[in-house]
Amino acid sequence: MGPASDSYIIQAMRFATKALRVGQEPDATFRAVVPPLYQSTTFAWASLDDIPKIDYTRCQNPNRQMLEEVIASLEGGAGCTLTSSGMAAIAACFSLLKQGDHLLMATDIYGGTFRMVEQYLPQQGISHSVFDAHRPETIAAAVTPASRMLIFETPANPTLRVCDIAAVVAEAKRHGLIVVFDNTFASPALQNPIALGVDLVVHSTTKYISGHSDVLGGCVVSANDELAHTIYEWNKAYGATPSPFDCWLSLRGLRTLSVRMERHCANAQRVAEALLVHPAVRSVSYPGLPSHPDHEVAKRQMNGGFGGMLAVEFHDEATARRVAEGTQVFLLAESLGGVESLIAYPPLMSHATMTEAQRVERGILPTMLRLSVGIEDADDLIEDLLRAIGG
Repeated sequence: MGPASDSYIIQAMRFATKALRVGQEPDATFRAVVPPLYQSTTFAWASLDDIPKIDYTRCQNPNRQMLEEVIASLEGGAGCTLTSSGMAAIAACFSLLKQGDHLLMATDIYGGTFRMVEQYLPQQGISHSVFDAHRPETIAAAVTPASRMLIFETPANPTLRVCDIAAVVAEAKRHGLIVVFDNTFASPALQNPIALGVDLVVHSTTKYISGHSDVLGGCVVSANDELAHTIYEWNKAYGATPSPFDCWLSLRGLRTLSVRMERHCANAQRVAEALLVHPAVRSVSYPGLPSHPDHEVAKRQMNGGFGGMLAVEFHDEATARRVAEGTQVFLLAESLGGVESLIAYPPLMSHATMTEAQRVERGILPTMLRLSVGIEDADDLIEDLLRAIGG
């Protein structure tokens, strides 16, 4: 079968098959089904006239190259650059900005992104303003003559609000902005923003892509070759690259992403429905609930499920703290997207950098908990939460 036929087969593959087959042919030496680990930092040249495609692991490595090829295929991008963390991926995108440029940041954004934009970009002479991604028309008021880039996410961390990606992109493009989108909460299994016009998609691969809470990483998927090359060269120069073993672990996790997300979504739906009717609960924010204000938007742009994340707000802070500290199956910990269920308190964890006033303005209240629903038995998860709530 020739290269053209191989390319056609890859394009025709569905998501779950791509995750297991793209770039993962048995190795040439022993025909190993599981890709081998290339732990070497350097690779021998045959001669000075025959420069190898891979010669030094900071620049590229077979394990990294393989994972990048798979993620780019799953996101529908022209290329993918792996980074050492999700924040390194955000930094890689911001590397396109120069002194005097202006950035638009969504009000609903991950706390780490907020910290980088608020505290560190100004040191580089880069200014910013905020806009409401649920009202794309607010972009026009935030744009300046120096505006060059816009960054947003959905479902939002930690409120789980959902905005219309295509509508935000259309307005951003009207002003000539590079559009950066954080797809960590949904994963490429549920959402493909490049198909909706996004230029750069970032992931904390630590989360759903790797899926086992045992490896740190990030990636940037570019919509075109020019952006892909620029991001790759920045990452190579700054050395924010993952180790071969980290790439190997992430690929191992990615191979089961499709089936894991099915279970995450099913469990989260059941947990959300159970909490919604509890008298101690003021509200549950989960895009799969018909009561969610953005349910119809989520149905339109998410594929096959609504994710494993939800936010629950209690009537008082004491109950929220009691539940956070009282579960036995859910673990009180930062991060998300692993096979185990985690419970987080955003004011002290993901969004601790914000002031209380900034959090309240964004709906991140001291009565809120963020749940990353894992793949355990749903009945055990529900019983665990109800036991911790009490009453």
